[in-house]
Amino acid sequence: MTARLRPAAAVAAVLMAALLGACTSGVYAETQIPTATPSATTTTSSTTTAVPDCGDPRQSYDPVPSLTTAAANNAVAAIKNRGYLIAGVSADSLLLGSRNPVTNVIEGFDIDMVHAVAQAIFGDPNKVQLVVISSAQRTDVLEKTQVDIVVRNMTMSCDRWSKIAFSSEYYQSGLKILVKKGDKTTSLAGLAGKKVCAPTTTSSLTAVQKTPGVIPVGAATHTGCLVLFQNGEVDAIAGDDTVLAGLAKQDPYAFVPQIQPLTSEPYGIGVNKDQIDFVRYINRVVDTVKSDGRWKASYDKWFPVLGPAPAPPQSLYGRG
Repeated sequence: MTARLRPAAAVAAVLMAALLGACTSGVYAETQIPTATPSATTTTSSTTTAVPDCGDPRQSYDPVPSLTTAAANNAVAAIKNRGYLIAGVSADSLLLGSRNPVTNVIEGFDIDMVHAVAQAIFGDPNKVQLVVISSAQRTDVLEKTQVDIVVRNMTMSCDRWSKIAFSSEYYQSGLKILVKKGDKTTSLAGLAGKKVCAPTTTSSLTAVQKTPGVIPVGAATHTGCLVLFQNGEVDAIAGDDTVLAGLAKQDPYAFVPQIQPLTSEPYGIGVNKDQIDFVRYINRVVDTVKSDGRWKASYDKWFPVLGPAPAPPQSLYGRG
């Protein structure tokens, strides 16, 4: 059976996207920033630009000694005065950041990290305003200071370091592919001559563009890629293993081969590049979450499909 003969699955994905992308919440304030991303069926060219050298992109600034020092309080003073933390997140990345259609609450591993930062600042994890953004908007909303942080499965890269700053690594992901069940392909190279979807301005799309013979297709979100996949308009989806695990849960015909990740995708919390003191504060929060059991608890809740919880990624500091 081909993907084109599964209209019910495609309709289900559209309905799921609508549920996940709705704009109300009964638990915490939430807004949505409009986006002007390319059409979901736009084929992206394979042109590349020079990437600035930032050293090891996983390396962040040294954390503050504790969360109660004067330096720590100064780093979050403006946010405390406002009364809530503003975070850019996804609302349609199942397991990472998606709306629960029953409770209407956005939840997932990334959202747990947002709540950890709010807990450290206010002693209340729910003092947050979640701003729903696309993957293409992640650096832009930080450069324009429309949000305090972005926690949207964002890979730390030298190109992004030239625009924003990152916390220490809070999750180690890796690029994989999603194909139809029964497809024996186990690599991007094996998809030569086929259309492969990934969200625009992501490292996943960059990897697709660099693979000879593969036809890259951009979409605004991974959910957009899933709809194209279910309609038979693309043959596969490239993305982080965390994201693809969520997509596969939404489509019984989709399959993620159990292979070693094709790339290393370290996730960091994005911050405006001029707010280094705030980065250092967040780094102390991330280290605390890794050491006090909250990181493992969050992994066990959201990612059991990926296997037993590994050790949290080691924080790398010393950026000058």
